[in-house]
Parts: sequence; structure tokens; C-alpha cells
Amino acid sequence: MKTSEALKIIGGSLSKPSKMPGWSIGLPAKECKTGGKLQAVKGSVCYDCYALKGCYVFKVVQDAQYRRLEATKGPQWVEAMAHLINSKKPDVFRWHDSGDVQDLEHLNKIYEVCRLSPSKRHWLPTREAWIKEHLQDKPNNLVIRFSAPMVDQRAPQSWPNSSEVTSAHSSNNCAAFRTDKAGTIHSLEEFETMTKETKKDLDLGHCGSCRQCWNPEIKTISYGKH
Repeated sequence: MKTSEALKIIGGSLSKPSKMPGWSIGLPAKECKTGGKLQAVKGSVCYDCYALKGCYVFKVVQDAQYRRLEATKGPQWVEAMAHLINSKKPDVFRWHDSGDVQDLEHLNKIYEVCRLSPSKRHWLPTREAWIKEHLQDKPNNLVIRFSAPMVDQRAPQSWPNSSEVTSAHSSNNCAAFRTDKAGTIHSLEEFETMTKETKKDLDLGHCGSCRQCWNPEIKTISYGKH
């Protein structure tokens, strides 16, 4: 399969989150099953969803996301996705920088893509609790992290891997909130004294060299609310 053909099959393109080390694929956040309900719940992690503001609301972005969503139903989507992911240099892939798993058919297709890209490490964050019943079918190079639905709610221990969001920053949080574009991790004390202008200039929020989200040995990751 040619790359040009694969791109057409998946709906146009993969996405490249600027602060992450690898590629991703974005679907419309409005079509999230559980997340779509949480968007109306104050205090939930989806209440102020980043994928429902900024550049994500531009018509060209929305149109592209809906093309990708429709493309997931196609018979060649698995082959095309695997081809594109294997063609990229980074060894990590994040599923859905916006959007979430739609149904079991979609989940099984993601599983197959992961099987066809065994040299890549995949990370799938989700709010879809039903996926836990299908973890036994998951390929080993895929880490699925169930996200606690409410801010300051502890992640469920029944999941092998999970994540949570806290309203207060601490040294226990994922360090991305204090990691700049050069990969330098600033101390929590330094971060707390920074002005908004300094944070903007440093372009904080990068993964840097951290790959904990893709590491199955890290049970729970705590993110500071931003």
C-alpha cells in the first residue's frame, strides 16, 4: 500500500501533537460517548475540554475529524493505519489526541492495528468503562489507561493502568506541566514563582524524554489540571 493511498483511506492525515514525541489521530470530541455526557458536568475532566476550543473548533479541523471518524468504518482502515504508523520514525503512538473509542468494532480494529505495528508502543487513554471487559484481548504493545471522570477523583484500582486529574500541582503529578520546549524539567518551586509570560515563553507542557504514559509498569499517572 502506498502512503498516499493510506492517507486517503484514513480520511486525510494523522495528527502530530506538538508537545508529544509521536503521532496521533484525532476524532471529534463531540462524538465521545461518555465524554460527551461529561462535557456538561461541572467538575468533570471533560467540562472544559481542550478539544472543544481553540484551533479544534475551526471548520477545517472539524471537517477533518469527522472524515477520520467515518473512515474508521472502512474495510481497509486497519491496513492503512498500520502502514502509516510503521512508516513514522517515533516508536510511540497516542490514540486520540481528541475523541475516544466509539464501540467494540472500533476497539477491535485498534487492537489489530497495534498487532500489525509490533515495533511501536501504543497508548490509548479512554473514559469508556466497558473496555475493561475486553482487556484480555489487548495486544502487549498497547497500554490502555482508564481516566477517572471527575477532577480530584482517584483512579479506579481495578484497572491495570489508569490516570487521574488533580486540581493542585504537586511533585507526584506528571512533570509535563513544568517541562519546557527544550525538555528541561523545572522544579515545582520554580514553577510556582513563574509569571504567565514566563510560562508562555518557555512553552511548558512538553513530554520531554518522559514516556510513562506508554509504560505498562506505571499503574496510575496523575495529571495536574491545566
